[in-house]
Amino acid sequence: MSRIQATFKSLKNKKQKALVPFFTAGDPHPGKTVEIMNALVDSGADMIELGIPFSDPMADGPVIQRASERALKNSVGITTTIKLAAEFRKNNKMTPLILMGYANPIEAIGIDNFISLIKNADIDGVITVDYPPEESVQFVKKLKENNIDSIFLISPTTDDKRLKLIINQATGFLYYVSLKGVTGSANIDIKEVSEKVKNIKTFTDLPLGVGFGVRDAKTAKEVAEISDAVVIGSRIVQEIENSNDKDLINNIRNLMVEIKSSINKNSETSE
Repeated sequence: MSRIQATFKSLKNKKQKALVPFFTAGDPHPGKTVEIMNALVDSGADMIELGIPFSDPMADGPVIQRASERALKNSVGITTTIKLAAEFRKNNKMTPLILMGYANPIEAIGIDNFISLIKNADIDGVITVDYPPEESVQFVKKLKENNIDSIFLISPTTDDKRLKLIINQATGFLYYVSLKGVTGSANIDIKEVSEKVKNIKTFTDLPLGVGFGVRDAKTAKEVAEISDAVVIGSRIVQEIENSNDKDLINNIRNLMVEIKSSINKNSETSE
């Protein structure tokens, strides 16, 4: 059983939902990345989604695009991201760690090399935004052979036929994109998301996370009521962008505690 699977199982037994924060490696600078990761865990993260900086992140809105630009200016790319993840793993053997990125950097260093690097760094899962299931069969197979979960995005426009294709490939959990467009671009329509989530769950027992529109504790609570995991990214990256070095960690902690508390309250009231 992978760390991701074990975490979801443990949370389910406690009638809790996973909080999965995202931020971009190397933002605001490489020296802060591991510190931010530790702060996220200390303040409630059940897993961490670490973004690989990329020059053309098509699924990301302006906030995360700027984070990639800052990280790239700091010379942080795919190999440095993996090194930072490995540094975090030295002192944290429990928290599942997921890399989120795009096919271009992976193919630039070679798929086999990439998988070898992330296996050595003890990374648990990969989200490759622009690898469609039809074109990632061999990639997913190699990940599975190395006990690394392959997590796929499901969009509001994904039909049932394509959904089955994705589920056939996916391991770890499924990531439902709560809105059409890029990250941070709109408010979630909870009723619509709820209907989509119910439909997805008729096809699979895999845990389902929801992200792309979680901005605050209220939204996180609503998402937790209908899913197995709450993914929050742009809001955290905004905190990084707007905070000075001195206040950054405290600001992230405060945001995370507020979000985690809202999710836990939801779990308590549902018992």
